[in-house]
Amino acid sequence: MALSDQIEYAVLTDVGVRRPHNQDNCIAQTAPDEEHFQRHGHLYVVADGMGAHAVGEKASEQAVHVIPHTYHKYSHEGPVAALRKAFVEANASIHACGQANKEFHGMGTTSTALLIRPEAAWVGHVGDSRAYRVRDGVIEQLTYDHSLVWEYARREKIDPSQVQDIPSNVIIRCLGPEPLVQVDVEGPHELRAGDIFLLCSDGLSGQVSDSEIGAVAGALPPEEACRFLVDLANLRGGPDNITVLIVRVKKTADPHSNGVVPALPTATRPAATWTGLGPWWLLALVGGTLMTPLAILLHTLRWSGVDLFFFMAAACAIGAGLAGLVAHYRRERSLSADADEPAKPRVYRSTVCRVEQPLLDKLARAVKAMHQRAEERQWEIDRRYYGEHQTQAEALLAQGDLPGAFREYCRAMMPLSSALNKQRNKEETFQPLWDKAR
Repeated sequence: MALSDQIEYAVLTDVGVRRPHNQDNCIAQTAPDEEHFQRHGHLYVVADGMGAHAVGEKASEQAVHVIPHTYHKYSHEGPVAALRKAFVEANASIHACGQANKEFHGMGTTSTALLIRPEAAWVGHVGDSRAYRVRDGVIEQLTYDHSLVWEYARREKIDPSQVQDIPSNVIIRCLGPEPLVQVDVEGPHELRAGDIFLLCSDGLSGQVSDSEIGAVAGALPPEEACRFLVDLANLRGGPDNITVLIVRVKKTADPHSNGVVPALPTATRPAATWTGLGPWWLLALVGGTLMTPLAILLHTLRWSGVDLFFFMAAACAIGAGLAGLVAHYRRERSLSADADEPAKPRVYRSTVCRVEQPLLDKLARAVKAMHQRAEERQWEIDRRYYGEHQTQAEALLAQGDLPGAFREYCRAMMPLSSALNKQRNKEETFQPLWDKAR
């Protein structure tokens, strides 16, 4: 089976509870066949727009269209160079739109892109939308929040969770407002069978803790996990738009590699052809330069014919040397772009996300409370679906299978959350039913 078929994904975006319209945008541009996957890979992008009315939505929409298009245009230059150019071009496009229309002035968007190629994964990033990786019961944040909170924490050398009295929604870098932008490109991140990558806007990460995100993403298939995480953010008030994109790696390239795909090697510079004195193009330039005054001298001495020969030889040598110099410059420029890849990709935060008894108990209480509320208010729910998964959860819990019980409790909550979503606009107040873990 083709490697490209061993990567599954799901994406879901939701307006939330309090916002009148959705300014988030997302796209999954998967390779149509194995040949395209080997050449370009799969690209996933999430963007969270900023601006009044539809301005933010327009900015995020531009980002999710320009980034994939530009990446594919430059993918032959390597993942790092292509991703960086994609974000720079998206920034220029959004900025130009903002400058051309005063109603769009200052429009901007965050954007986070995940590129998966056969050999590794890369992340491009501007803003505070996030990229995570879940592996072996640990969730790792692969992006740095370009926010006031994280910048203050960096300067004070403390964890961002310890920062107080600073607004959490103030970002210091995004696409659009300025003509130039600094882009973070992280990678290569090795791929292992079972790896789960998750991109999200702050509508999710602001309401659901990293450990909860990791537990849910690890317990449920991507489509169900996206739905449950959006529901959970809405249960906690849904103050912002919510976007979740989950990618699961089912298999990797080499069946004998114990599930590991090695990271792409650092680009190496081809050895120059040396004669002991220098590369050929340099020798040609030096030789042509030395022959030129000799040709002039011979012409002065009226050595007819010989002077013409040396003039022609000098011109050919200089021409060949200049052509070699241009080719060398282009090769060095391409290699220096790929050399931007850090030797060890950074992980900015990591949190254990294994299903443990306190988390499971909290979920079970929330399911019970929601079911009681649904019965009291006579909501229309899929009672058969709820009953089956509630029963399975209790049976697995009795057997000591905590991850299995967690998965089934999540599924039991889904019809309850769906019913609540239909009722929430009719209620005067909205009380979250599952408190956020801190």
